[in-house]
Formats: sequence, C-alpha cells, structure tokens
Amino acid sequence: MAIPSAAFSLRVVVRLEHRPGTLGRMAASIGDHGGNIRSLGGFEVHGDAVTDEMVVDCESVAHQEQILAAIEAVDGVTVLHAEDRTFAMHQRGKIEVACRFPLRDVDDLSMAYTPGVARACLAIRDEPARIHELTIKRNTVAVVSDGTAVLGLGDIGPGAALPVMEGKAALFKTFADVDAFPICLTTTDPDEIVETVIRIAPVFGGINLEDIAAPACFEIEERLREALDIPVFHDDQHGTAIVTLAALENAVKLVGKSLWGLRIVIAGAGAAGVAIAKILQSVGIEDIVVTDRQGGLHPGRQGLTSVKQWVADFTNPRRQEGSLAQVLRGADVFIGVSGANLVTSDEIAQMAPRPIVFAMANPDPEILPEDVGNEGAVIATGRSDYPNQINNVLAFPGVFRGALDAHATTITEGMKIAAARAIAAVVSDDDLAEGRIIPPVFEPRVADEVAAAVAAAAKVDDVARTLPAG
Repeated sequence: MAIPSAAFSLRVVVRLEHRPGTLGRMAASIGDHGGNIRSLGGFEVHGDAVTDEMVVDCESVAHQEQILAAIEAVDGVTVLHAEDRTFAMHQRGKIEVACRFPLRDVDDLSMAYTPGVARACLAIRDEPARIHELTIKRNTVAVVSDGTAVLGLGDIGPGAALPVMEGKAALFKTFADVDAFPICLTTTDPDEIVETVIRIAPVFGGINLEDIAAPACFEIEERLREALDIPVFHDDQHGTAIVTLAALENAVKLVGKSLWGLRIVIAGAGAAGVAIAKILQSVGIEDIVVTDRQGGLHPGRQGLTSVKQWVADFTNPRRQEGSLAQVLRGADVFIGVSGANLVTSDEIAQMAPRPIVFAMANPDPEILPEDVGNEGAVIATGRSDYPNQINNVLAFPGVFRGALDAHATTITEGMKIAAARAIAAVVSDDDLAEGRIIPPVFEPRVADEVAAAVAAAAKVDDVARTLPAG
C-alpha cells in the first residue's frame, strides 16, 4: 500500500481568511484525504487574510491533485501557488561545476590559464603519473550508463536516465566529497560503450558503471578493468554485494549462527545476485543456491547464459533443483534481488529456525516485513521506510574515496570485503539489534570508515599507485 512520502510532496502557498477555525478545517481536510503535512511556514497577516506556506506529503501525482482540490474546497482558503518539490529540485539539474580557486585578477588568470598552465601540462608530459596530482583526475569519477536498467524503471534510454546519474553524482559529493559527472551514452552495444569509456578515461580517476542491464554489464566491466589503470566498479553488482555482506555479518551475531556454516538462497541471477554470490564465496561461505524464474541454477540446467552457467558450476554444492520455494526449505538465509511478492510467509516458515530474510527488491520487496511471520527472523529490505535498509549509498562513496586516496589502479575483492567489514563495524555490539544490523544511510562515520579500510586494503593488495614527488 502506498504511503505519503517526500517523493510526491507539494509546496503549497495558501491565503486563508483571518478568522478562527480556517487553518484547522484546512489541516483536517488534508488529513481526511490522506495527505500528511510535513511542515508549516511562517504566517503573514495582511488585513483580513493570512498567507501561509506548507509542505504536504502525498502518495502519487493523482493524490497530489486530490489534495489540492481538497484544500481549494475549504471555505475561506485559496491556493496561491503549488509546486511538486521533486520536480522543483530537478530544475536545471542537481549538480554544477565550480572553480576551486577564484579568478580575481590577471595574476590568477596567468596561473590558471595561459601562460602558467603550460608548466602543469609539461610536467604531466614528462611524468604522466602527475596527472593524478595536478588535475581533477585525482578526485573525479565518471558515472556511466546506457539507460537499460534504471532503478525499477527498466530500459528507459540515456536521456531519461540522466536524472538518476545526476543523483548519483550528488551522493558522491555529499557523502565522500568525490566529484562525479554523469555520462549517458546513446548506445547499448558493449563494444561501443567500452570504446567510449576508454577514450574519455584520461579525465577520470575512476569509472562507476550504473544501471546497465545484464548480461552486458558483466562483459563491459570485465573488459574495462582489463583495459584501464583506474578503478572500474559496477555499483549495481558490487555496491549491493558489499552492503549485503555487511548486513549479513551483523545478522548472524543476532541469530547465533556461524557465517561460514550458513545455507543461503539468492533469488535473482542478475547483476546483484551474481555479485552477492561471489563476495559470499570470497569470505568462505560455500552453501549458496542462486535461483531465477525457472528455479535453482545447477550444472544440469539447459540453455543458461555464460554468466548463469558460471553460477551453476561454482555454487549449489548439493546440486539442488526445483523452485525457489523448494530450495528455500531449511535455508538459513534468503536474499532477494529479484521482484515483488516472490515468497510467502508459509515458505519463510519452512526455513531454518531464526532465519535471516533480506527482501531487497525495490520498490516492492519479495515479501513485506510484516508478512514474514517467522518468530525471531532478522529482516532487511531495500526501502527507507523499514528498519535495516540495504542501500548502496553506504558503500560506493567510501569505496571510491578510498580508491582515489590510494591512487588505486583497480578495485580488488579484498577492498570490497574491507568495505563491507567497515560498514558492519560502524554498528557496535552494544547497538546491534534486530532493527539495527546496518547503519542508517546518513550515519556520518560510514564513508570515512569505508574509505580508510579500502585505502588500506589497496596497499595490502599492491594496487595503490605511488605518485612522483612534485
């Protein structure tokens, strides 16, 4: 069921007759029609009228229209102005480019541009590694998408994907002070995407691949990792996997089980599901079954893609076959990265005692937390309106911050595991609870802790670049 949220909030300016009860009737009408008043601005009295500004959360565009009609219908109230706050935020885009140093006079100009800039150019020509020191490359990430798998919207194209990529850039800057720029490409051909990214790579210190559909995303990332000497990171895969591992490390403490003895079922064999399986294997978990619409992946299944064939060959050690419901029986952990309403409370009840349920499909999870019904279960979703939100923003800003600080040439499995453990460690044993196995997205320590752990792991894995003395 939809609930009012900031995503569909309105900013409304109204004029009210200055007499008792007018404001109360308006507020009651908004509530009666399902709106939620988030804030009221200052009142300005002009003779026999009062002007006020308020923010009202709604459920949908249609609901916004209902709320405005309800306000207008109140005797003594007139709507002077109304705007959708989400669209207002997107006017002219959400990000901008700014100078780090003011250009106040001719002296500043002669250093920032000609003739002084030539000295920096020649320094890079003579010592190419100094590009990481003397340009925006040291702190800049390209957010690259072809628009084929955008959020829950699917293949909407590069232009329609741009607001999401801008949003990603805003998150990079807000959480880790990384300068990111959206690059939306008018091609879905893996060869063309790889070639384009290679050609623009001199500008960037890292490449964040975003919302590229499987299986092309696997090939594109692998080829770019081989071709470039900067980190390439497909966040839909690895960001999700990192945060999932972090949540799992804390969840097992609550249910009294061993991480390495878990039986895990993953619903979804796309980018996120495959990456989660790989990172769980990397920390020593062996009993993992990945399912798609036809059930569990195993070597005997016919018609598998190359990626699914890899999954079939290197997971599912007990060679389980059958539907999701069948392979879920007796499992300790359910991880959903697929679609809405895939499992029932009866199926969760067939899992092992005190199961861990990560129902992460957005906006509608595989099962709603209130429907799980299994006593003692530890539950997480991908949504912000439930406890334990498994959100990639806990991972990617700090991962790139650490990689850029280390001048890393790539992102290793060790760096990903270090990131996951840093996220998990932010929740102390004293704070750990069924409703708090993962930090909230606005926990200020997360990005710094992740960055430090990733930079240290880059040095351990020998992928940290040493810059020449400037």
